[in-house]
Amino acid sequence: MQLHSTEKPNIVVIGASGHASVIIDIIERQNEYNIFGLIDSFKPIGSKLFNYEVLGTEDNLPDLIQTNHIIGGIIAIGDNFDRRQMHLKIEALQLSFKYVSAIHPNAIIGKNVSIAEGVSIMPGTVANANASIGAFCILNTSSSLGHDCVMKPFSSLAPGVNVAGHVTIQTCSSIGIGSCVIGGVSIGAHTHVGAGSTVIKDINSFKIAYGNPAQEIRDRQENEGYLNKKKDLSS
Repeated sequence: MQLHSTEKPNIVVIGASGHASVIIDIIERQNEYNIFGLIDSFKPIGSKLFNYEVLGTEDNLPDLIQTNHIIGGIIAIGDNFDRRQMHLKIEALQLSFKYVSAIHPNAIIGKNVSIAEGVSIMPGTVANANASIGAFCILNTSSSLGHDCVMKPFSSLAPGVNVAGHVTIQTCSSIGIGSCVIGGVSIGAHTHVGAGSTVIKDINSFKIAYGNPAQEIRDRQENEGYLNKKKDLSS
C-alpha cells in the first residue's frame, strides 16, 4: 500500500475498474485528498489499480473508517443504476461518510453552476452558466452541458455529448457517446439515449431511444445495463 501524507484527509475510491482509474487520476490532480485505498465488491483484497490496493468490500467500510481516519470517498462506478445501488448500500450502514467530487482541473465550470456531492467531471468538459448538476452525476470526457440545464441525481453524459440550454435530464438517465440534445428538451428518468443520437423532442421515462432524430424504440428496466458494447439496444 502507498504511504499517505498526514496533511490531507484520507478517502477511499469505491470501484476498481476502468472508470475508477480516471477518477483516481483526477483526484490526484486535485491534490485535496489522500486516496487510502479502493473498495470493490468483486475484486480480491490486495488487487491493485495505480498502486492503490483493494481494501475490501463496502461491508468493510465501518472498520476501515474507524481504524484509518477515512472521512469519505467517491463512488467510481460508471453505470448509473449500479452507482445508485452502491450509494444505497453505504447509506444503509449509517456511517459518517463524506461524498467528495472529482472535477478535473481542465474542466470549465461556468458562473452560478451548482454541483452536488459525489459528482465526477472529466477532462475537457464544459458546464455552462446556471446549470445544475445533481448528486452522483457523471459528465464524461469532452461533454458539454448547456446553460440552465438540470441533471438530476445519478444521471450521466458519455464522452463527446453536447447538450444545449434549458435541457432537463431526469434521475439515472444516460446520454450515449457523441449524442446531441437540442435546447429545451426533457429526458425522463431511467432512460438511455443510444450513441450518436440527435434528440429533438422530449423522451419519456423508462425508454431506450436512439437515431437521427432519436425515437423511442422500446421500454427499459431501471436495472438494465447500457455500457456493454455488445448490447443490442433494440431488444
